[in-house]
Amino acid sequence: MKFLTIGALLIGTVSGLAADHIIQGARIIPAKDTSALQRIGAHHQKYPDRRTVTIRPSKNDADDVSTDFLWGIKQANHGGRLLLQKGQTYVIGKKLDLSFLHNIEVQLEGEIKFTDDVKYWQANHFYYDFQKSITFWVWGGQDIKIFGKGTLNGNGQQWYNDFAGQEILDPDNTFYRPILFLTDNATRVSVEGITQLNSPCWTNFFVRTNDISFDNVFINAYSTNASALPKNTDGFDSLNVNGLTVTNTRVDIGDDCFSPKPNTTNIFVQNLWCNNTHGVSMGSIGQYSGVKDIIENAYIENVTLLNGQNGARLKAWAGQDVGYGRINNITYRNIRIENTDNPVVLDQCYFDVNATECALYPSQVNVTNIVFDNIYGTSSGAEGKVVVDLTCSPNAVCSDVHLSQINITSPAGSPAEIICDGIHGDIGVSCQSSSSSS
Repeated sequence: MKFLTIGALLIGTVSGLAADHIIQGARIIPAKDTSALQRIGAHHQKYPDRRTVTIRPSKNDADDVSTDFLWGIKQANHGGRLLLQKGQTYVIGKKLDLSFLHNIEVQLEGEIKFTDDVKYWQANHFYYDFQKSITFWVWGGQDIKIFGKGTLNGNGQQWYNDFAGQEILDPDNTFYRPILFLTDNATRVSVEGITQLNSPCWTNFFVRTNDISFDNVFINAYSTNASALPKNTDGFDSLNVNGLTVTNTRVDIGDDCFSPKPNTTNIFVQNLWCNNTHGVSMGSIGQYSGVKDIIENAYIENVTLLNGQNGARLKAWAGQDVGYGRINNITYRNIRIENTDNPVVLDQCYFDVNATECALYPSQVNVTNIVFDNIYGTSSGAEGKVVVDLTCSPNAVCSDVHLSQINITSPAGSPAEIICDGIHGDIGVSCQSSSSSS
């Protein structure tokens, strides 16, 4: 078996690293040693063999291997792979700056589990001004692949318990919860096959990132405490991102399934399954005073939305001291919706702004070139017979909005109703104003 350990007597180097520099419990296996790679589970049919690094797993939930993990990442950087082995848990209890990556693979077959030391993480994290976001770690650089059948575990139960009754966008809130996976200043990132479990807050947040893709990923957040459910555990959020792809993915959480935020462009979603979510949303945008936001060029198809608050949604802020911008060139096609309160909705009064304030300070986000095609299924009846509500702000332009093959029923009765207030031009189906809705 061709690998090096701390006790190795062999004097030599692997990728320029002297044997006596290998940390305890770690190994580095050359790409040509196929038999050794197969024995440890690093030989993969889809991805060619690479120089592969392993580190010691945690002995228990208190055994923090953050230092070992960072060492392993550095050794695998520039053409190698870090393998986290099946059946093993790797506990991370310190914040990690992984912004230096280049041409690296992380094969996650075991479990990465963050500690739930709320006091530590409240004081030690990476902070982003946008909605006062924090994270355990930051991934950045280029050509980063994460794949396998393992789990990235945010260990969120303690966070759910401590945050119960609070709101993320409350200006007085100082209880910040970490995001499970965050990229910043990254290019060509792919994540495939893994499970993301119980994030304390958003599950994924991509910042200043180009060309990021997720395929065959399962995102789940659940609580064992009925009085402290997961909150704000969005599947996907983004800020200043060009090129975001999500395919063949399942999401079962209590908030947005997919929700690109300001300045996200060139979005592709296909074969997405969402249960118990707030829908597949474009936005929210227009939150910050004087700031221009855009979401543009999105194609979403073959999506199933079950038991949710919203289905296909466009959302923008209204109120005093907000921003402006546009949601443009968005297509929702072949969307199955079941037992959902608002199957199709344009919400330009986002985040519970009261009707009076929304009327005085309407949204300034334009909504243009929108297609809803072959949207079918059932509403929950929470909004009566209304299954589509497209209500445009009087301070915005909403034009070239087209609906076709809308076949959504409501248990509240038939025929189902489509609202289209303030939309310029023919939307393609019969609709009525909200004032005449039953």
